[in-house]
Amino acid sequence: MTLETPLSRVLGAKTAKAMAESLELHTVRDLLRHYPRRYARRGEMTRLDDLQVGDRVTVLAQVRRVTTRRMRNRPGSLTEVTVGDGAGEMQLVFFNRRHGNLREGAWGLFAGTVGEYRRAKQFAHPDFHLITGDDDEDWARALIPIYPATKDVSSWVVQKSVRLLLDASGGFGFVEDPLPEELRARHGLPSLPAALLDVHRPTSQDDVDRAAERLKWDEALTLQLVLAARRRAAALEPGTARPPRGGGLLDAVDAALPFELTEGQRAVGEELAAELSRDSPMHRLLQGEVGSGKTVVALRAMAQVVDAGGQAALLAPTEVLAAQHARSIAAMLGPLARAGELDGDPAGTRVVLLTGSLKAAARREARAAVADGSAGIVVGTHALLQEGVDFADLGLVVVDEQHRFGVEQRDALRAKGDRPPHVLVMTATPIPRTVAMTVYGDLETSVLRQLPSGRGGVASSVVPASDKPAWLDRAWERLREEVAAGRQAYVVCPRIGDDDTGSAETDAPDDADGAPEEAGGGDRRPPLAVLDVAEALHEGPLAGLRLAVLHGRMTPEAKEATMRAFAAREVDVLVATTVVEVGVDVPNATVMVVLDADRFGVSQLHQLRGRVARGRHQGLCLLVTELSLASATGQRLTAVASTSDGFELARVDLETRREGDVLGAAQSGRRSNVKLLSLLEDEELIAAARLEAAALLATDRGLADHPGLAAEVAALATDERATYLEKA
Repeated sequence: MTLETPLSRVLGAKTAKAMAESLELHTVRDLLRHYPRRYARRGEMTRLDDLQVGDRVTVLAQVRRVTTRRMRNRPGSLTEVTVGDGAGEMQLVFFNRRHGNLREGAWGLFAGTVGEYRRAKQFAHPDFHLITGDDDEDWARALIPIYPATKDVSSWVVQKSVRLLLDASGGFGFVEDPLPEELRARHGLPSLPAALLDVHRPTSQDDVDRAAERLKWDEALTLQLVLAARRRAAALEPGTARPPRGGGLLDAVDAALPFELTEGQRAVGEELAAELSRDSPMHRLLQGEVGSGKTVVALRAMAQVVDAGGQAALLAPTEVLAAQHARSIAAMLGPLARAGELDGDPAGTRVVLLTGSLKAAARREARAAVADGSAGIVVGTHALLQEGVDFADLGLVVVDEQHRFGVEQRDALRAKGDRPPHVLVMTATPIPRTVAMTVYGDLETSVLRQLPSGRGGVASSVVPASDKPAWLDRAWERLREEVAAGRQAYVVCPRIGDDDTGSAETDAPDDADGAPEEAGGGDRRPPLAVLDVAEALHEGPLAGLRLAVLHGRMTPEAKEATMRAFAAREVDVLVATTVVEVGVDVPNATVMVVLDADRFGVSQLHQLRGRVARGRHQGLCLLVTELSLASATGQRLTAVASTSDGFELARVDLETRREGDVLGAAQSGRRSNVKLLSLLEDEELIAAARLEAAALLATDRGLADHPGLAAEVAALATDERATYLEKA
């Protein structure tokens, strides 16, 4: 037997097929790496009271009562079994089925989906496995493993399958340990066979803890080795150096800036300038607070590349943002952005906007300028990725708000260079250190925390509209006061309206950072819509003010006209979807009211809030919700309102999300290889694994002396997830 042995050879065809179809377990390795979700202790409380309706769970409980009666309104009988665990009770319901072996006093494992009838929790037709007594070695143990399971493959089937593997192999002795012995000794880790035995058949909680620490190391080190190898391979790629040259666009940008660069902007700018000057491609992640000036840093890098004879492409997530970037870059460069035109400077370049809504003639002209190299700075949306968009000499790819793009899209733009271009990925969604070391572990990271001087800052408050309706009235009064003082406001809604069926904004992510739904969310009213809210405000609390709407179904021309009118102060209040989430820059806007704020994620709310107070006036963000502040989501909104530190909020965000999704399982389309590693709890372990990975690969022989570890890395490297990591 080896780790690659098919389960069908050990468990039989029927069980193996069920495990493959239900749990994606195909080999001995898959089954051994399918760790228990938790452990039940016979006779201890497993907290039936804590179960939530809709959860599919396995519980350890004792039969308290069994009653069978004829049903009144239809033929047949109903058997009700009450089970308890010392902390609570629940009902098991069986229709027209006899279960004579369910007798009072019997202990068993019961698996099903938690339902509710007359305010009492119940399982309807649950699967169950009775514990037969102390002669059954599996059930006599102090800790009974409860595995992730499905209705077709129960926890006890997984447990018996692991036992079969154990019996067939004589104690997992066939498992080779991939970790170097000196590394295990340095960190006090048990061998892999011992860890697998302890995680699947522990005798104490200490066994579980010791095994979990070792198995987390397997996950962390393998990931970090793949990422370290990516970094080393990227450093060896043949790129093109783009050193700074005086008297060109970069000097013009610096001269045109109406403000002094912050210390952080200068420091990051020097980092980028040095990396662009090397002949190996830059791969850098620039993360920073909303409003910290990332775009200016990126523009200076683009100007340096153009000065060195290359082209720079800026990929933006929406047409509104792409148009704004193109407009602001052209305004900053002045005649230097209009080379070849009557009033242009021949020493400059052209700034070209390429979006999907361009008319055919304009699209042909833009593509021609990109292809012949006369367009040094190309700003666009997904249209940049289309066939027929060919660059003369693509030197730098800048991806703005990277979380809004799939990895394939970023990779497609990078592939348009004859030689690998430099890559700068930007995000205003701060990333916890552990995420940066994993999902973005193959990118060097720069951070901008300092905000430009002269910003007014944003005060945030939660408005519980149901509990305190007077607060909502006061919110609209407060907005009117700001408009009366000559300033402007945003009102943000989750959806558009009319024939919109409740889906999120079409050109914004569907709550990309995972706002959790409250229990019973299916009974809630539909999310508020821009078109409905705008009409209600126009006739009600904001009557007399100049209102306009902005959403993803409008034509690009209408969007552009609306944004221009808002920027020109011809509109007092912009009622919009999350199309304004990133990049929209109107310094005179000082108030934002987010309706149904509970339907947005933490990072998304932080992004939205960054649209106000971009000038010298104090800003105000009001998060309106109908949920109670005591609810989990209410507390999440309170956390957003209590701090403007995006990095602190990133940790709050991570706490509300499934870590497997953060680590890329959802985006790669595969199960996550990370099962035990916690981005919240294992920061020190991940950092240590990163150092060990770098040290292993820095030796002359690399992993040649560690074939087991090389095999683990190779297995991950051929996985779709490794492709995701490579492109990220």
